[in-house]
Amino acid sequence: MRWMILIAVLLPANMAFAEDDSGGMLNPDELSLEYFARKTEQGHIDPMGSMHGYMAAKSGDYETARRILEKQAEQGVTQAMTWMGWMEDNGLGAPEDPDKAAAWDRRAAEAGDHIGMFNYGLDLLRGRGVEQNDTAGRAMIDKAALAGDETAQALIADDYDLETVTPDADNWKYERALY
Repeated sequence: MRWMILIAVLLPANMAFAEDDSGGMLNPDELSLEYFARKTEQGHIDPMGSMHGYMAAKSGDYETARRILEKQAEQGVTQAMTWMGWMEDNGLGAPEDPDKAAAWDRRAAEAGDHIGMFNYGLDLLRGRGVEQNDTAGRAMIDKAALAGDETAQALIADDYDLETVTPDADNWKYERALY
């Protein structure tokens, strides 16, 4: 009997939270990756928003990651550009595409992003997604180092030895065809 009274008392209170006479949304889907994807699609662009795209990618939700990162990158968020380059280079949510990866890296570099400069410099040195150009690649790495990129500084200190920054597991990607 006590349970019935408790249910009778609590049920109307809980129902009040579920209804919304004003036409608004109660308990919106806040702070989920889907929420940030929707906000990005609605035009809410900010550098922290691209972090949510990265989190989606790291959790394996590449569709949501691309929804967030592509829109952010198209609106000029350089952090999103570098992550789009990473996704394209690694085939996350789409077939691997070194050309698109290098294009995103170039855009980020041109926008002044030191990570974009570093990544595009690597693209040029490796000839991955762009024509190989050691001089331009080193110049781009130097520019990234001057902008404070510590990885670029380490690469320069190692006389541009790409093994300094290439995980062994990725060596197959960067092997040049011998013709």
